[in-house]
Amino acid sequence: MTTLEVSVHERIAEIAPEVWDACACPEVADGGRPRDPFTTHRFLQALEDSRSVGGRSGWQPRHLSVQLDGATIAVAPLYAKSHSQGEYIFDWSWANAWERAGGSYYPKLQIAVPFTPVTGRRFLCRPGHEMAGRSAILQAAVKIAADNELSSVHVTFCTGEEAEAGEAMGLLPRASQQYHWEDKGYGSFDGFLEALSSRKRKTIRKERAEAQGFGGEIVALTGAGIEPRHWDAMWRFYQDTGARKWGSPYLTRAFFDLAAERLADDCLLFLALRNGRPVAGAWNFWGRDTLFGRYWGATEHIPMMHFELCYYQAIDWALAHGLTRVEAGAQGEHKIARGYRPVMCHSLHWIGDERFRAAIADFLDREREAVGEEIEVLTALGPFRREAHIEQD
Repeated sequence: MTTLEVSVHERIAEIAPEVWDACACPEVADGGRPRDPFTTHRFLQALEDSRSVGGRSGWQPRHLSVQLDGATIAVAPLYAKSHSQGEYIFDWSWANAWERAGGSYYPKLQIAVPFTPVTGRRFLCRPGHEMAGRSAILQAAVKIAADNELSSVHVTFCTGEEAEAGEAMGLLPRASQQYHWEDKGYGSFDGFLEALSSRKRKTIRKERAEAQGFGGEIVALTGAGIEPRHWDAMWRFYQDTGARKWGSPYLTRAFFDLAAERLADDCLLFLALRNGRPVAGAWNFWGRDTLFGRYWGATEHIPMMHFELCYYQAIDWALAHGLTRVEAGAQGEHKIARGYRPVMCHSLHWIGDERFRAAIADFLDREREAVGEEIEVLTALGPFRREAHIEQD
């Protein structure tokens, strides 16, 4: 008789890295990169060790592990949340409605990667144990919420397959959108430009020329090539951008030090240097077939440099290194004109109160239809030549 048990962990360090990663990124067994670095033990532990999560951050780790006859077959990054910041799947209106009705929306449970709007597996199962692992994780998260009278459980930026499985298990599916670039066999950046309309092609070439003429050089750095001074510069850029966008940056300075120590091979920096000094930069993470744009900043305004470092350099790098996708972060319709297409993202939600659940379900049905229509419209408005657009679709 087999025995299935679920454990809750207040620190990811309670789970051995090799045990966690055997579930989170089994594909590295062949010596390659993980599909994305964000659910690896090293990334999540760097968040905890740097105090970017835990403490007073409002993200309290409650990670789950599932054991079958004593062997771990699944894990999940679970957090108790006291707010809705750093999630990018917005539920503030839900929280306000819940509070107005006299309830307490917080704390809630979140299966997610903090501060990281990147689609990836959230039910991290060893190959062959997906069905049992997903079911055990979801049942455990819902039971924790119900036993503690918490309002809800949320699974954000899960895969489409996970969204279907979660819906079959009774969770509410939600649709949102981002803008991703995909290689359609372009071969080079010029090949990509040839797929665009003449006007858009000329605009991008003009933008790149203006950015690259700033009076310095643009470099791409990864691994040991990223020096302490480069990390210092990225911290300054991050602080400036974070203060303007979020009010208070999510990551601590210690996270940058730990990234240099533990995550450098997962990272790729594009830096604009003038006289050897970084004046602008973009921080990317490097997955198996995708480049993930995460943070950008600058110490001075340089026309078109944001587009150059965050979008065009990323496409160039992807094409040169055999990557098939660039995900440049959340939101931003301006990405469409630069070859990034709207794609659907998925999340799952369990709502404890039956009446509130019914209202949320109705809202999500209408929202999902609207998102699908918007994606269709925005795709048609993209910069690609009509014939190229038809061939690619």
